[in-house]
This record gives sequence, C-alpha cells and structure tokens, in this order.
Amino acid sequence: MILLENVTKTYPVAGAPRRAVLRDVTMAFPHGRNIGILGGNGAGKSTLLRLIAGTEPPDQGRVRRLCRVSFPLGFTGTFHGALSGRENATFLARVYGADPDRVLDFIADFSELGPYLDMPVETYSAGMSARLAFGLTLAIDFDVYLVDEVTEVGDARFRAKSARAFRDRIGRSSLILVSHSSATIRALCDCCAILWDGALHPYETVEDGMTAYARLMGVTDA
Repeated sequence: MILLENVTKTYPVAGAPRRAVLRDVTMAFPHGRNIGILGGNGAGKSTLLRLIAGTEPPDQGRVRRLCRVSFPLGFTGTFHGALSGRENATFLARVYGADPDRVLDFIADFSELGPYLDMPVETYSAGMSARLAFGLTLAIDFDVYLVDEVTEVGDARFRAKSARAFRDRIGRSSLILVSHSSATIRALCDCCAILWDGALHPYETVEDGMTAYARLMGVTDA
C-alpha cells in the first residue's frame, strides 16, 4: 500500500502566487488495484508520480510506501551521465537488491542498444536513455509500477514489444498509470482518480471516473 498523508506540493509561478499541485491530500493506493490518474495538462500528474516514487519531496505531509515502488517508468534522473548504460544498470540493480547479471541480460535484449550499452549515458539521445530506463524498470521486480505515458518511445514494433513486457509485469504487480488516453486506462486499470485544482478525487470504477472527468472537462465523451 502507498499512503499520501496531508501532502501539499506547490511550484513558483512568475508574477503570481505559487501554484498548488496537491493541497493537503490524503489518499490510500491499495495493493492489488490498478489505478489510472486523470487530469488536464499541467494538473501535476507527472509530479504526483514523482512524489509517490520519492524522486521529489512534498512541501508538507508524508508519503508512506509500504511496498517496493518503482521509479516512474522511463525516468532517467537516476543515471550518472559519465557512466555507461551497463555501469548504471549494475549500480541500480545492486541498490534494489536484484541480480546484476540477470538485470543486464534483460536490458541488453530489451533495450536493443547494442554497443551503446557500453558508452556513457551522456552520449545517448533522449530515446536511447528512455529505452535504458524502461528496460531497467521492467528488469527489477516491484510491487507497484509507476507509468507516465510521456515516456513511451520507439517505433510501433518497439512499443508493441514494450506493451507485452509491461503486461507480463502487471500480471504480478500493481499499477499507477498517468495517461490522456481513455482507451489505455480502460485497458489496464480497474479504478481511477482525478487530479484537479490541487485535489485528488478517487473513483471505485474507471467508468465512474471517466464520467466525472468528462463533466469537469465539459465534454460528453470521455
């Protein structure tokens, strides 16, 4: 389970008061549920994932992780640019208590980076870094996977390959997913929450959440 306890997160805005992404939010993310996060552009969905992952701290309150939580799928902020992809993967595998050889074998096959795996990450394109990060996340067993749709990379063949690997993982683990795609959330999630004006509103079913979100957005089809 993941618990947000009176969490507040704000950002400065030039010439205006600080904008609240979360305002005194308390919510539980139970194990065994796949939760889709809905919200408009700039609502703070990606920030919410970083708070849950622990890669960004709240201004106030506490995030409690009572399970093994992934960094957001595709997140590259944990990499040291001067180290190779292989060296970064080995280090992070040890941090998470995973077998480095098994992790590296998976990444080498999954990422399709070839000889670039032994080159410094600072020489990678954004897409290559995302492939390494995506592969690394899937190579380590987590209880909860965090996914932001903006991390999707590669051509149609690679995305299909990623989807297959990901579906295999969430068959054994839980999911918190940020997506603008109602089809993606309906396909992968069984409940959802709406992030709106600093508040996080949970819904027991995806359809209930979609209906509420459509009303907020002023449309008739979610």
